[in-house]
Amino acid sequence: MSNKRVLSGIQPTGNLHLGNYLGAIKNFVAMQNEFQCFFMLADLHALTIKTQPKILNESILNTAASFLAAGIDIKKNIIFCQSKVSAHTELSWILNCIARVGWLSRMTQFKEKAGSNKEKASVGLYTYPILMSADILIYKATHVPVGDDQKQHLELCRDIAMKFNSDYNNDYFVIPEPIIPKYASRVMSLRDGRKKMSKSEESDLSRINLTDSKDQIVQKIKKAKTDNDPISENIFSENSTRYEAQNLIKIYSNLKSESLDTVLNDFNGKTFSDFKKNLSELLVEKIQPISKKIKQYRSEDKELINVINTGSEKANHTAEKTILDIKKIVGLL
Repeated sequence: MSNKRVLSGIQPTGNLHLGNYLGAIKNFVAMQNEFQCFFMLADLHALTIKTQPKILNESILNTAASFLAAGIDIKKNIIFCQSKVSAHTELSWILNCIARVGWLSRMTQFKEKAGSNKEKASVGLYTYPILMSADILIYKATHVPVGDDQKQHLELCRDIAMKFNSDYNNDYFVIPEPIIPKYASRVMSLRDGRKKMSKSEESDLSRINLTDSKDQIVQKIKKAKTDNDPISENIFSENSTRYEAQNLIKIYSNLKSESLDTVLNDFNGKTFSDFKKNLSELLVEKIQPISKKIKQYRSEDKELINVINTGSEKANHTAEKTILDIKKIVGLL
């Protein structure tokens, strides 16, 4: 077993989409042969925004099914439910007492999600980076895959781990290193290239869901917003405002695992009507098998629940050892 350990997860809120796949799940599958991986259904994090219990329950199962359908091997990795491992919240409180208010106040994602009326935002939304730190440190993860929107949270985790080690004069916590995927890029809305692709976006045309049919994928790409100019090598120039065009090219690059330069060279001078045909075919090739498998896994939830429960027991076994060590270090009986 590798001594390199990864912790990562996804909030189970709504159906997963292309952004979740390219930003996280595709990389999960690529890492599973190199690392010992803990893949988390981050259901406690999902509570930071108001949700309906039945919808949350369905989303947890859909997310687990998506992990399996994308190719995560439960013989090599652990898929588990965050709320089923109580050590996460135990460690979170201890880390709350280690972290500083000023550190949390600098978290830009809270400012973005809370909007203009921060006083009405939940305390959980403000402090969830502490729980995220506990998620990572409870398994002594050596590496954490991060996108652009999570880099700051991992830096906070590293700061907390170093302060804990310093405060208690030990080197108990491993300082986790980031994994930056080679072809990672934030996937934006198909309707507005300045907004991140989101499960909460009102229009379903703004995203490719992992459960979409072939016809739905083709229609959504056909209707995806672009511009009338041909593809050119300067589409990513500093002053370019071709956000939707950039987004589609980045999606193709990521799915194909090719550099942007390679993609631009292949399609230089071509129109987006031609490019969209190629992108649709590639999306259908990559997403359709996942969609079919998700439906298969959801047709028998007992098996899916068994996978989650078995993984949670394994995760709990590892986490319990860590929390017992930490209680001794801080002086708890």
